[in-house]
Amino acid sequence: MFRGVRTVMVFADSPEASARWYGELLDVPVQVDVSDTGAVYAWVEIGGVELGFHPADDARNPRGGSPVVYWSVDDVDAVRELLLAAGCEHHRGPLTIEPGRRIAQLRDPLGTIIGIDGK
Repeated sequence: MFRGVRTVMVFADSPEASARWYGELLDVPVQVDVSDTGAVYAWVEIGGVELGFHPADDARNPRGGSPVVYWSVDDVDAVRELLLAAGCEHHRGPLTIEPGRRIAQLRDPLGTIIGIDGK
């Protein structure tokens, strides 16, 4: 049935700006598609997963309707510091959720909550 995560979609006020921030942070290309209506869908790919940004729409795709995506990292503290230096703000944690495993959440400069999960 499920074979793995292919795409994580985030509803954002500015999809292209969101994708460009992640593209710069992760040093990966940004893809942008503009529909006939002018709506922008933008994305980056990392680790075989598409991180896509779709326009927020209060009726169909409200802000806050997105899941928190947790990225696997080797060192939660080091990556947290890197993200803070890149413009993120503290949201939650770091928390120890089991021996040898910690998580933290940060808010990126465009308002999306992201998680990191590792040692």
